[in-house]
Amino acid sequence: MKELNIILNNTVQSDPWQQLKRYTAARIALGRTGSAIPLKETLQLMQDHANARDAVYTLLDVTKLTEELGMFLLPIFKLQSRAESRLQYLQRPDLGRLLSISSGELLQQNEHQTTCDIVIIVADGLSATAVQNHTLPVLRQLIPLLQKYIIRFCTVEQGRVAIGDEVGKLLNARFSLVLIGERPGLSAHDSMSAYLTYNPQPGLTDESRNCVSNIRPQGLGYKEAAFKINYLIQQAFQLNISGVFLKDGYIAQKQL
Repeated sequence: MKELNIILNNTVQSDPWQQLKRYTAARIALGRTGSAIPLKETLQLMQDHANARDAVYTLLDVTKLTEELGMFLLPIFKLQSRAESRLQYLQRPDLGRLLSISSGELLQQNEHQTTCDIVIIVADGLSATAVQNHTLPVLRQLIPLLQKYIIRFCTVEQGRVAIGDEVGKLLNARFSLVLIGERPGLSAHDSMSAYLTYNPQPGLTDESRNCVSNIRPQGLGYKEAAFKINYLIQQAFQLNISGVFLKDGYIAQKQL
């Protein structure tokens, strides 16, 4: 009888929310073994936590990224923020919003190459893993949709979203698109976002931008993300605005 009780107490009991798991990557319907969650789920939680920590501290492989962006045959500028290390980047968000002195001078020295319609800025953010994995697949879908525009690329190490404002201003760009890694979570350590700003310039705040978030195969797919980004760019150029005043009618347009 004692052995039977041990077996019963270690049997994973199902959860009534099991059917909802297909709709979310959140930790629901884990089941239980006695009063605890199953060992398999405990180990998965530990792995996901480790993945999230690794994503925060992993450095962007700029050389590999630059080689990949070379397929588009567009000018690429390698830039850095004023954060001199990953630790400083995490402790001083303000430094990640500003270009280093040398990066600013680089753009100014190449002013004759910089004027453009759109500057696409690829920054590591809080998950270089996300940027490394998803930038190229998204751009393969997006760049063909933007053929009528003059485009420049920039990579930024230790960058935050607002760094796109300074870069856009120095490049005389009408529009900035920042592809950046989101803060990792326990259900997604490699999620990328796109931040879109019309007439970028230092001093803008978040209400001046539009955001397309959770870009990854398990979230917003590459093709869908590219189409939505393109829609917002076209609307921004047509209306000369971005941010809270630019309403996202992409879903309504698709339904029509």
